[in-house]
Amino acid sequence: MKKVDFENGNITQNILKTAFPMLIAQILNLLYSIVDRIYIGRIPRTGTQALGAVGLCFPIIIIITGFTNMFGLGGAPLFSMELGRGDRKEAAEIQNTAFRLLFLSALILTILGELFGREFLLLFGADESEIPVSLSYLRIYLLGTVFLMISTGMNSYINAQGYATIGMCSVIIGAAANLVLDPIFIFQAGMGVKGAAIATVLSQILSFLYVMSFLRGKKNEFPVSFGFRLPHAGEIVSLGTAPFIMQFTNSLVQVACNQVLMQFGGSMYVSVMTIVSSVRSILDTPVFAVTEGTSPAISYNYGAERPDNVKKAVRVMMALAVPYTFLVWLLILMRPVWFIRIFSTDQTIMKDASRALHLYFFAFIFQSLQYSGQTVFKALNKKKRAIFFSLFRKVILVVPLTYILPGVFGLGTDGVFIAEPVSNVVGGTACFLVMLLTVWPELDRMKKQNKQKSEYG
Repeated sequence: MKKVDFENGNITQNILKTAFPMLIAQILNLLYSIVDRIYIGRIPRTGTQALGAVGLCFPIIIIITGFTNMFGLGGAPLFSMELGRGDRKEAAEIQNTAFRLLFLSALILTILGELFGREFLLLFGADESEIPVSLSYLRIYLLGTVFLMISTGMNSYINAQGYATIGMCSVIIGAAANLVLDPIFIFQAGMGVKGAAIATVLSQILSFLYVMSFLRGKKNEFPVSFGFRLPHAGEIVSLGTAPFIMQFTNSLVQVACNQVLMQFGGSMYVSVMTIVSSVRSILDTPVFAVTEGTSPAISYNYGAERPDNVKKAVRVMMALAVPYTFLVWLLILMRPVWFIRIFSTDQTIMKDASRALHLYFFAFIFQSLQYSGQTVFKALNKKKRAIFFSLFRKVILVVPLTYILPGVFGLGTDGVFIAEPVSNVVGGTACFLVMLLTVWPELDRMKKQNKQKSEYG
């Protein structure tokens, strides 16, 4: 597999070579959960109710993803910076520490989830009638936590080395297996929701085995090993707090939405929110792939003190992200049913789900500003700003609005879906403007210092 050359390659080409495989990988990665929802929504007679029950597990799944991002996306920029500086020993220690943190946290999360799954589901808005289905899915799903976290988390380091195609292949293997196994276990074996969870875990194991074969193989310059030595753990956790908060606050938002929707619309609206969240997961993926695909180029060139290349990488990222989010908004506006039918053919919720999508995606273009600003802060190790804007959009804006708009302003269930575009406009604009006003002057100073060094050195 050809390696991306961050040292000498063209910036735009490097971003595309990294982002495209990552896009394919992210789309396929969605299939672990999206395919489950597609099939679950088509279970005869009980599909819509089962979809809502599985949706109640999302906050826990999002928290697992948050810890994966903390050690994966949190350590990868540090890893890339050390590669840019030419310090391969430090880079190796960062990657090995991240691997160990992923393994240890996965074990802890699995144990906690198995012991307190029922209590977590009740906390996150489930009622007693939904617990049996939700818990049967969750307890099996949790058994794959170690395999999921390591295969997904270590892909960030594989991509940072320039082996984006390897990362893509690891996801293809798992997604293809899930696509085949889901109908077998759900319908042919008659296991329903439990079958979906079993298929997902088996698929995650296959992805894990492929990733480990690379990490322990000859092509990988930075082999990993199990152990309890954790150098750079503080730095990884510190920078990884921002992507963790983004996922954790997503979980918090999901809990708030489920609670308010149950109050103002009932369980049917939880199913609508499950569909909206699922569509959001699909449509967010290309933006995430572009921004995270740009991150290694930003970090590497920042570590190598090439400010013009950093600026160019940010411009390329925006040139790809902004037009895409605009096109998505147009598609949702004109053809919401296309997206709803991916997950449900139940005509009783089609009208409500269409309206929910229109409201939720109204200011989607501003999401590209949020993702881009956050990516730059994280890639340049600007921890405080990355953490602040993660908290600002979700905790300070979305969660309060989710509770205030339906009741205080009398918007009912519409208020839950309106909270998202309001936060996108305010939070996305603020994040991107602060990035421009703080990072650009720093890069100009770096360029000036480099010029002075070359003149007097």
